[in-house]
Amino acid sequence: MSTTSSTFVATDGEGYERLMGRWSRLLALPFLDFTGTADGDRILDVGCGTGHLAFAVARRTGAGEVRGVDLAQPYIEHARHHNEDARIAFEVADACALPYAAQSFDRVLSLLVLHFVPEPGKAIAEMRRVAKPGAVVAAAVWDVRGGWVSNRMFFDTAAMLDPEAGARRARNYTRPMTRPGELAKAWREAGFKGVEETTLTIRMEFASFADYWGPYEGRDGPGAEYVATLDDDARGRLREAVQAAYLDGEADGPRSYAALAWAVKGRAPA
Repeated sequence: MSTTSSTFVATDGEGYERLMGRWSRLLALPFLDFTGTADGDRILDVGCGTGHLAFAVARRTGAGEVRGVDLAQPYIEHARHHNEDARIAFEVADACALPYAAQSFDRVLSLLVLHFVPEPGKAIAEMRRVAKPGAVVAAAVWDVRGGWVSNRMFFDTAAMLDPEAGARRARNYTRPMTRPGELAKAWREAGFKGVEETTLTIRMEFASFADYWGPYEGRDGPGAEYVATLDDDARGRLREAVQAAYLDGEADGPRSYAALAWAVKGRAPA
């Protein structure tokens, strides 16, 4: 994966499903409520991951065509393997250099991507370039600092055990586009009209601590990237401390955590 266009460690489609795909599937629904949809649209999903936003669009509307692009070949392969809709096509592509002509799409959408783009302004400019005049262009990212309980539980615990984890926490919670008003400011600076920003909410439901912890011992995302740097003893200490936070005085079992995302939309100018 190009490190110039993404800082997200992406290696395995099933690993991404356990880490984030199951939550992007849920977040896609209120995101589409916010962005709106229309039959016959040609829609681009920028940074599609394993394809849940593209699938949700197709289920919701009589879309004419849905294109999903992502830098991660394993995610594109996973999306293609699970796609049964002839209107949807997935391909490997860079959000900062989209392989489409100008003014090609009726809607350009991006879910949980822009905070991993080191220069998000380039990706936003590309989203505007490929949008038809008047097209809706929209994005959403996690409110990582103030609204992502399950992720904070991991990194706050890790930071108390290891200064390096504290440094990683600082990098993760100061990513671009994640502060209040930052998406809307970027949309206005890009020249979009009628810019609106809102907050989207889902619940992250875990069956057990093993369900919660499993993705951190995978190969995808910032948490797993950190855990992979630890030796067995340090990993065991972290797992024990995070488990204590998850259990929180009760027996192991289901837990439900709120997760908030910032979302923005605007229309491409003529």
